Amino acid sequence: MTSESSWAESAQQFQQIFGQSWSQALQSFQKLDLGAQVPAAAPLKLSQTKLQALQQQYLKEAQELWAQGLQGTPEVKDKRFAGEGWASNPVAAFSAAAYLLNARTLMGLAEAVEADEKTKARIRFGVEQWMAAMAPSNFLAFNAEAQKKAIETKGESIAKGMQNLLHDITQGHVSMTDESLFEVGRNVATTEGAVVYENELFQLLEYKPLTAKVYERPFLLVPPCINKFYILDLQPENSLIRYAVEQGHRTFVVSWRNPDDSLAHKTWDDYVEDGAMAAIDVVQNITGAEQINALGFCVGGTILSNALAVLAARGDEPVASATFLTTLIDFSDTGILDVFIDEAFVKFREMQMGHGGLMKGQDLASTFSFLRPNDLVWNYVVGNYLKGETPPPFDLLYWNSDSTNLPGPFYAWYLRNFYLENNLVKPGKLTVCGEKLDLGNLDLPVYIYGSREDHIVPATAAYASTQVLPGKKRFVMGASGHIAGVINPPAKGKRSHWIRADGKFPGTLDQWLDGATEHPGSWWTDWSGWLKSHAGKQIAAPKAYGKGAKFKAIEPAPGRYVKQKA
Repeated sequence: MTSESSWAESAQQFQQIFGQSWSQALQSFQKLDLGAQVPAAAPLKLSQTKLQALQQQYLKEAQELWAQGLQGTPEVKDKRFAGEGWASNPVAAFSAAAYLLNARTLMGLAEAVEADEKTKARIRFGVEQWMAAMAPSNFLAFNAEAQKKAIETKGESIAKGMQNLLHDITQGHVSMTDESLFEVGRNVATTEGAVVYENELFQLLEYKPLTAKVYERPFLLVPPCINKFYILDLQPENSLIRYAVEQGHRTFVVSWRNPDDSLAHKTWDDYVEDGAMAAIDVVQNITGAEQINALGFCVGGTILSNALAVLAARGDEPVASATFLTTLIDFSDTGILDVFIDEAFVKFREMQMGHGGLMKGQDLASTFSFLRPNDLVWNYVVGNYLKGETPPPFDLLYWNSDSTNLPGPFYAWYLRNFYLENNLVKPGKLTVCGEKLDLGNLDLPVYIYGSREDHIVPATAAYASTQVLPGKKRFVMGASGHIAGVINPPAKGKRSHWIRADGKFPGTLDQWLDGATEHPGSWWTDWSGWLKSHAGKQIAAPKAYGKGAKFKAIEPAPGRYVKQKA
């Protein structure tokens, strides 16, 4: 079909398929299943000005596409359609170009909807998911690269793809890396240490000092319970845990248990009191320190903030300083996750698991993956199944696939009181562990970090903590996203970070950035200097783990809790 007459026939077919009237297109758009987020009784209204502009743009680009098709292979600039197979196949290139045109048009229709911002965000999200799933690259019948490989390998790639598909069906998730090449404790999570305490919710890890002297105030890390702690200890060269130990801090880490049915009744209060608060108390007992320094990452930071507020309500101040990495405390801006949250959704979760049950780790992992569907879902569908490829080894993606469950009551309470009602920033509104919380009582110094491209905890949301925590503050914004921005060791010399020297915290992140300066490289060195200023004097490093018979070494780090699969 490379002749001019063939291209003319293709152009006619294209016009028949995609040349519907705009009323027909709108009807098709309104039939989209957006998770029942757009009520059927409230038909969508579109801005007529935007609609007319979109129609004119569509017709213009369609004519240009047909002209390109008549002259040769249309140019397609999208990594999903890169490769010689697409470039050498005019029909495939044309289908890809047509798909991209229609994807842009549908997104334009979503932008033209006249509705409140939340409804528009849900429509955009639904259209993005649909368009990502319908890309020609996702289907063997249309994927020129996969077809080329099948011919070159005499069908071996298709056979291997079927094997990969059956393997992933058995394991319950799409493989993002060759998971057989990794083992927790062998080539990830290898920093030397021991478990010195455990209860039914967590194990406490103490790490072997790497310096002759350590700071008198020990350092406790509280990672998120929504995934496993070893994101902070993937490899020696990018381990935040090892970095803290190398800086002379006596370092402890909470390793949350992967909940099974025996923990299906656990609540938010349990994770605050028997988790973070228990860890703080044990670290004090082991080290004999009156105060410790603490760090909370993501949901771990939210748990830590609650623990500190409970302790403050009880008149206790066991933490000298706190670090919050990509943490939501003020939930006014929850980024893309806001599309899922409303009263009906939260009520459903409360009815489903508010009194017991588990939020399955794979369901959570799938939700987060579909926030970036082309990169974290369909890319692997194409590679694994259509091309029969084995994804390359990547420790970060191995960790990403190592999912964790959550207790239903914990999850449902968290959704309502934080994501839906934003009660943590309302003094006296929340009662946790029997105490009314007031963040205004937390006058300890805090270090707050946000990542510029974070889609889980937007940088604006991380910055919002500066407006509700009353103590002395330092805010730093790093480049990249939720994980890559945090895991950015200085030795790599990558990315950059922003600091404002005058110590002022205006109402918005944009206003803060007006007075901030960009610095090359990792934010870790800035944080390290800040933490040392709150760590006290140096003392001789301990020669043994734990303390006495009560807190003796139970097993080597990383312990058995982190090895439990969801």
